[in-house]
Amino acid sequence: MSKNIQAIRGMHDILPDRIAFWHRLEDAARQVLSSYGYSEIRTPLVEVTELFKRSIGEVTDIVEKEMYSFEDRNGDGLSLRPEGTASCVRAAVEHGLLAQPQRLWYRGPMFRYERPQRGRYRQFHQIGVEVFGLPGPDIDLEVILLTARLWRQLGFERFRLEINTLGDQGERQAYRERLVDYLQGHLDALDADSQRRLQTNPLRILDSKNPQTQQIVADAPSLADCLGDETRRHFEQICSSLAEAGVAYQINPRLVRGLDYYNRTVFEWITDELGAQGTVCAGGRYDGLVEQLGGRPTPAVGFAMGIERLVELMQQPGQAIEPTVDAYFVAVGEHAQRAAPGMSERLRDAVPALRLITHCGGGSFKSQFKKADKSGARFALIVGDEEVAREVVGVKDLRQDVEQRALRLDELVAFLAANI
Repeated sequence: MSKNIQAIRGMHDILPDRIAFWHRLEDAARQVLSSYGYSEIRTPLVEVTELFKRSIGEVTDIVEKEMYSFEDRNGDGLSLRPEGTASCVRAAVEHGLLAQPQRLWYRGPMFRYERPQRGRYRQFHQIGVEVFGLPGPDIDLEVILLTARLWRQLGFERFRLEINTLGDQGERQAYRERLVDYLQGHLDALDADSQRRLQTNPLRILDSKNPQTQQIVADAPSLADCLGDETRRHFEQICSSLAEAGVAYQINPRLVRGLDYYNRTVFEWITDELGAQGTVCAGGRYDGLVEQLGGRPTPAVGFAMGIERLVELMQQPGQAIEPTVDAYFVAVGEHAQRAAPGMSERLRDAVPALRLITHCGGGSFKSQFKKADKSGARFALIVGDEEVAREVVGVKDLRQDVEQRALRLDELVAFLAANI
């Protein structure tokens, strides 16, 4: 017997018993984003590798260690996308979308070769937002407020918002020099990853999870000391507006994010219910990236949220999901089995929102009824040869103890429209 083929490590099937949670999250996100005037964009899974080297940074962990890169038959270097922002910027520049402000959103799979663990996979899915052409703190505030609205709509109550500002390019460079000078004095005490990052991406050391490095970082110079008046006003307006909108937040001066292109505002939504992988949504401003990828200078801000992590939270106790089936059509007898498919189609025509399973495969009334109950449907629609002759359908509520009734097709249409 040949060996069964299994999914690649860190890449998971999404089975039918979980997909309803994905639909609920995606539908809620689509509704919220549409209500704020965001338009969906879909980009390819594969891009030229140079796109991510130029946007994310050649010396980041993502580019150095985690990307799925290969050469195609023409010898061109390609990569599965590890994140969505670079692709959106490339598409906006390529198709001339930046002549006016754009509010865009996307969803889909991303790929990174990481050690699989809870909440971190090699194929993972994100919903993200990218806004182009708006420089002020009001749009930074908007993307945070719309995520807060989505959490409320989904029933998430125990997320905390952490925010910070990284300053503009000059301020960040001045701080980088001060930070490197300080850390050079503690070089031997830094962990190996931090020593490697010291000359390539030193701000990432601020976010180190190594306890000894955290102690060193606690006494490091503050980025706030390098910020100019304009950057301070930008950040203070966001903070005051969040407070006025009733959104609680914490300023985390060590929050830097892992990608080179961020400037000024950065933020993360975090939960304590997922262990080490507690960040469920993160983003910030990246005003230099469009120009870096060949476009004209364009301010930009965005975020991405992890679908797998949010779905896991939706499956916690107290988070229910609606059944995916409204009715199950049971047909017993030769005439009934011939009539049932046509009757089902007329019901679908008349009630477009109806989620109806028509039994296939024959079987006794008892076996079909068991399958109706197991499907999760609220109603069993029952026809036998006698019902066909009388032109009625039996309706049995599978979730409440009420008497079965017989309805004509027009009566059944009205009943289902009112009860699904």
